Amino acid sequence: MRFSDYILSLRFCLERIFYSLRRLGQTSDAEGPVLTHVLCESRGRNEDADLELAFRRICGGDNFGNIHLPFEPVLTDKKNNSIGLQLADLVARPIGLKQLRPSQSNRAWDVIERKLDRDPLGRYIGYGLKCFP
Repeated sequence: MRFSDYILSLRFCLERIFYSLRRLGQTSDAEGPVLTHVLCESRGRNEDADLELAFRRICGGDNFGNIHLPFEPVLTDKKNNSIGLQLADLVARPIGLKQLRPSQSNRAWDVIERKLDRDPLGRYIGYGLKCFP
C-alpha cells in the first residue's frame, strides 16, 4: 500500500470514529471537546513521524467536513499486545476478504456486517464501511 493510500484510509477511519462518537454524544461535554486517544501501531521512527504528521493534519481540518477532530495519536509497539489492535487485526482480514472475493463464504464477515454503523435507511456502504480502489 502506498503511503497516500494509508493516509486516505486513516482519514476515513478518523472521520468514521468522530461521526460515531458524535452520534453517541461523546465528542464534547460542558467544558468543551473531549480528547480521545487513538492507538496506532508503531512501525519505525520515520514511519511513525509521517503517521503523526498525517494524523495531526487530518485532525486539524484536512478531512471531509473540514472540522477539528479531537483525537490524539498514541503510537504503541506491537509487543505491547494491545487488545484493541488485536481486535482491529481480527476484523480487518474478513472485511478485506469480503471486498476481494465477495462470493466466497465468510462467516466472520457475516458477524461483522451486522455490527457496522448504518445510515437511516440501513445502508452501511459509505457510512460504516468505506472502500476505495
